[in-house]
Amino acid sequence: MTHPDPSLGQDDDSDLTLTSRKEQHLDVVLAGQAGAAVTTGLETVLFEHVALPEVSWHDVDLSTEFLGYAIDAPVMIGSMTGGPARAGAINRTLAQVCQHLRLPLAVGSQRVMIEGGAAAGLDGALRQLAPDIPILANFGAAQLNRGFGRDQALRAIEAIGASALILHLNPLQEAVQPEGDRDWRGLAARIGALARDLPVPVVVKEVGMGLSASVVARLAAEGVAIFDVAGAGGTDWARVEAARAPDPAAAQVAACFAGWGIPTAEAIRAARAAAPDATIIGSGGIVTGLDAARAIRLGADMVSLAGAVLASALDGPQALERQLDIVLRQLRTACFCTGSADLAGLRRARLRA
Repeated sequence: MTHPDPSLGQDDDSDLTLTSRKEQHLDVVLAGQAGAAVTTGLETVLFEHVALPEVSWHDVDLSTEFLGYAIDAPVMIGSMTGGPARAGAINRTLAQVCQHLRLPLAVGSQRVMIEGGAAAGLDGALRQLAPDIPILANFGAAQLNRGFGRDQALRAIEAIGASALILHLNPLQEAVQPEGDRDWRGLAARIGALARDLPVPVVVKEVGMGLSASVVARLAAEGVAIFDVAGAGGTDWARVEAARAPDPAAAQVAACFAGWGIPTAEAIRAARAAAPDATIIGSGGIVTGLDAARAIRLGADMVSLAGAVLASALDGPQALERQLDIVLRQLRTACFCTGSADLAGLRRARLRA
C-alpha cells in the first residue's frame, strides 16, 4: 500500500487500496482492538422502577414511523462495511433480517461502487431482499470536496432504492489515517445544497465521535432534518487507525486520540436541544435494549446498532435475528418496567434523581 505525503491532506486511493483499507477496518474491529476508551454516558440514565406497571408486556407497542415506512421498533441496523466478499454477504444478511423484523437498514459507504468498483451487494438485489423497509444510502461527506455531487448521490440512492442518503462525518478518522481526506473547507454549504436538491432526505451522521450542538444547529439551518449523533463510547476509530497504522509514528498520532469525542448520551441531549423538530438517531455504543430505552428517553427518535451486531451478521441471518430479538425483548421489558405502554410513554418515563 502506498501512502501520500501527510502534509498534502488527501490521496488518490485506487479501488484496491480503498477495499484493502475496509478489510483492515473490519479485521481490527472483529479482533476486539477498537473498544471504546470512554463510556457512552447512557449508564448514568437510571429509570424509576414501576412496581405496578398497569400494562401488559405483550401489548407494549414499539412500532413507529421512519422515512414514510411503518416499522416494528425504533431500532435501525447501522452502516457496516468491508471488502467486497465479506460486505456482500453481510449486506444480504442484514437485508433479510431487517425485512423479516421490519427494521430500517443503513448500508456502509458506497464510494467504491460509485467510483466503478465492486458493488458488494449494494445493488438492486438489496431492495428485492428488503422491499418493505427504509434503506439508507451512504458515502462520506468529505467526498463532496473531491468531485462528488448530485449525480453521485443519485447513483448511490438509485442503486439500492434508498429512502434517504447518509453523509457521514469522520474528521478525526480522516486526520489520523495516512490515506485520509483532510480538506474539509466549505462542506457545510455543500451538504446543505445537496440536501435541498435531492428527492430523498439527507441524514448527517458522525462515525463515533459525536455531533455537537453547534454542528447540528448549523446543518439544521442548511436544511438537514435528520441527524445520527454516533457518539463516543462505541467503536473507537482512533484505535482502529492506530492498529492498522503503517509505522510507529502514525500509530502514536492516532492512539493519542483514543477516547476523543462527545459521549453518546451527551450528544443526544445536545442534538435534541439544538434541533427540537429534527429526527434524532442515537448511536455509538448501543448494545442492549436498555441502552436503546435510555437513548430514547434522552430524546432520540431511533437508535442504531452496528459494531454490536457485526459478529452476528457475519455468522448469518439466524445469529443476527437471535441477537436482535434479545435487544427488542430488552427494550420491551424496559417499557414494561417503567409503566410505558408505547414509545411516547417511554419518553415521559420517570428517572431516578
